[in-house]
Amino acid sequence: MINIDTKEGPIPCYFTYPDDELKHEVLIIVHEIWGLNDHIKDVAERYKNEGFVVLAPDLLSGTGIEGKIDQSILDEMRDPEKKDEAQKKMREILAPINSKEFGEITTNKLEDCFEYLKNNDNTDGNVSIIGFCFGGTYAYSLALREKGLKRAIPYYGRFPTNLDSIKDLNTPILAFYGEHDKDLVDSVSSIQAKMDEYNKEFQYVIYKNCGHAFFNDTNKNMYNKEAADDSLERTLEFLRN
Repeated sequence: MINIDTKEGPIPCYFTYPDDELKHEVLIIVHEIWGLNDHIKDVAERYKNEGFVVLAPDLLSGTGIEGKIDQSILDEMRDPEKKDEAQKKMREILAPINSKEFGEITTNKLEDCFEYLKNNDNTDGNVSIIGFCFGGTYAYSLALREKGLKRAIPYYGRFPTNLDSIKDLNTPILAFYGEHDKDLVDSVSSIQAKMDEYNKEFQYVIYKNCGHAFFNDTNKNMYNKEAADDSLERTLEFLRN
C-alpha cells in the first residue's frame, strides 16, 4: 500500500508491478462500491502477472462511506420482507456519492493518480483504466477528462448524462455489461449513436445470462465465470493492440 498526494488530500492505493528492470504499461483499476477490498487487490495481481504496473486507488477513503455497504445489505434487498427498509438504507448511504461535487472530487483524484503514474520510474508512460460498477462510471469520467489516457475499460459503468461530452473524447473504450442489468443495457444504444456521430472508437459487449457484477468471483449471487473469463481475454487483447 502507498499514499498518493492529491489536490483532495492523500489517498491510499494498492500498487503492484512486475519484478524486473523493464518499463511497463500501466493500469488504474477502480473498485466497486465495496471499496478497495481483497477482490480488487487480487484483480490487480492478475494484471501485474500479465505484465502491467497496476495502481488501485481507494476512492472511498475519507468519504465516510467506506465500510457502510456490504453483502448483507444486498441480501436484505432480495428478501421481500426486508427489501423496502434495505433500499431506504442503501439510498441514504449512497446519497453523498450521487452529488456533482463528489463526482468532481473523485475524478480529480483519478487525474492525480494518472499524473503520478505517468512519471513513475516503473512505467513507460502509457496509462489505461479499468473500473467495475462505481469504478466503471469513473472509468468513463476519466476518459472524458484526461486526453492522454490510452484505453478505458468500464464494466457495468454509467455514462455521464451529457452525451454531447463525447465530442471531446480522445480515448478508445471497451465496455462490458450483463443483459439482466437492464437500465444500463438500455442506455448503450444512445451512447453508441453519439460515439458514431462524433466518430469515436467505442466497443461494447453484452453478455447473456448474467447481470451486474458478473466479474466479481467473490459475489456468489452475481459471478458468471464464462463472461468473466471472456471479458478478461478481450480486455488483454484491447490493451495490447
